Amino acid sequence: MKTILCYGDSNTWGCPPIESFDEIQRLDEHTRWPCVLRTALGADYRVIEEGLGARTTVWDDPFEGAHKNGRTYLLPCLESHEPLDLVILLLGTNDLKSRFNLSASDIAYAVGTLIDIIQRSECGPGGNAPQVLVVCPPPIAKLTLFAQMFAGAAPKSRLMADFYRQVAETYGCAFLNAGKLIKSSDRDGIHWEAEEHVRMGQAVAARVRDLFTASD
Repeated sequence: MKTILCYGDSNTWGCPPIESFDEIQRLDEHTRWPCVLRTALGADYRVIEEGLGARTTVWDDPFEGAHKNGRTYLLPCLESHEPLDLVILLLGTNDLKSRFNLSASDIAYAVGTLIDIIQRSECGPGGNAPQVLVVCPPPIAKLTLFAQMFAGAAPKSRLMADFYRQVAETYGCAFLNAGKLIKSSDRDGIHWEAEEHVRMGQAVAARVRDLFTASD
């Protein structure tokens, strides 16, 4: 059996588009993209959901808490679930918040820091490193509730894919541009509608099959 860890933010956790901070809910297990991935891959795969709302790549959030830093929890997470055959990284959207003042290249390089941790972790089968699939989030759409929090984010988000691809190539890992597959919702600009989760899960499943076929 192959074990896959999906390490991401609220879109991996399954938060639908929201119009009020009082209405945050979670999509069901038939809809969230890691669950769709699990169903599409079948019984020979174990898929672990590890999504956290507001998770960044490597930054402590001054308002939402240091625990939102994706770097500090990554190694404990890897070790608690080892051996892992594949880690899917889908982070970077929250790095676009205006409070961090980061460029698209800064965010991609931060993803590279996470890749390095995974590749040095010895948390794969036989004490080797897990494979890594880097997924660039889709661009920011029409911002409503999050307009001030993500001021200036949309143009940067459209530049991220090229930098993510370069970082993936540098570290020798697989890459997927979610912006070619799905879109963020105009209801809040950040999160995905249910049908986009389904589309995403199915597309990732196809990419995962290709990865394991190539490595067998």
